Amino acid sequence: MLLNIFSAADSTAVNTSGKAAEMVKEGRFEDLAHLVITWGIDFLGKILVALFLFFIGKWLIGKIRKLADKIMSRRQMDVALRGFLKNVLDFFLFLLLIILIINTVGAQTISIAALIGSAGLAIGLAVKDNLANFAGGVMLLFNKPFRSGDYIEAQSLAGTVQTIGILYTTLTTPDNKTVYIPNGPLSTGNIVNYNTQNTRRVDITINIEYGKDVETVKKLLLEIAGAHPLVQKTPAPFVRMTKISEPNIEFTLRVWVDRSDYWTVAYDLNEEIYTQTNAKKLTVPIPEMTVYVENPAGK
Repeated sequence: MLLNIFSAADSTAVNTSGKAAEMVKEGRFEDLAHLVITWGIDFLGKILVALFLFFIGKWLIGKIRKLADKIMSRRQMDVALRGFLKNVLDFFLFLLLIILIINTVGAQTISIAALIGSAGLAIGLAVKDNLANFAGGVMLLFNKPFRSGDYIEAQSLAGTVQTIGILYTTLTTPDNKTVYIPNGPLSTGNIVNYNTQNTRRVDITINIEYGKDVETVKKLLLEIAGAHPLVQKTPAPFVRMTKISEPNIEFTLRVWVDRSDYWTVAYDLNEEIYTQTNAKKLTVPIPEMTVYVENPAGK
């Protein structure tokens, strides 16, 4: 089908080359020169018309994009959704512009619907995986498991969502790396969104050596948690001995904080617990290993 399209589009060039061959055989070089000049002027004219239409069309597409952006801004659409829709709009507008230019300059083409269908089939066979990513992007934008600016964990990666593109979602990691996750696997996998809730729970595990009073440890940890200004009073901080293992006993401290204060509270409590347990001789046990060496000489 594509071969037929190109053959029809280039029929003028084929006829010209046939006439040129006949003139060369007959020695009519003046007529040949006239034919070449005529064909060159016609071809140059089509190129100029195509360039003119392209730049005019590009200017109009820019105006349409600005208008669409204003409409989406008034409706307060999500930033990621706006970017995705603008990319889709650009694709179809430029596709229509190219078809218009081809028809205007005189190339013989099949109907627009058939052209789009054949091109879609060829592209679909070539980039079937990207079509799955495209469908995944649509699902993400309409289901909205996360938005631009959310901190998420997915596909064994974590970061702040920057954009949801046609094929990829872009994350920025805490150490300022840019990560591109394909939308297909992302839309069908597990996603942890850390921004949907206003509060988070900080869990801290403390190991204390045997022989220490349980109530003393619990009281100390509750005092440390209650003294921090960012720890919420409701729900109240929780402390219990949660595990008895061979080298030590394990206590768990749980406190609730605002989402934005999570890491500040976690770091502060760890440092304060370490300082005060050392000061009160509630030392964290150091793993020990006893090694027995056999004397082969029996000495």
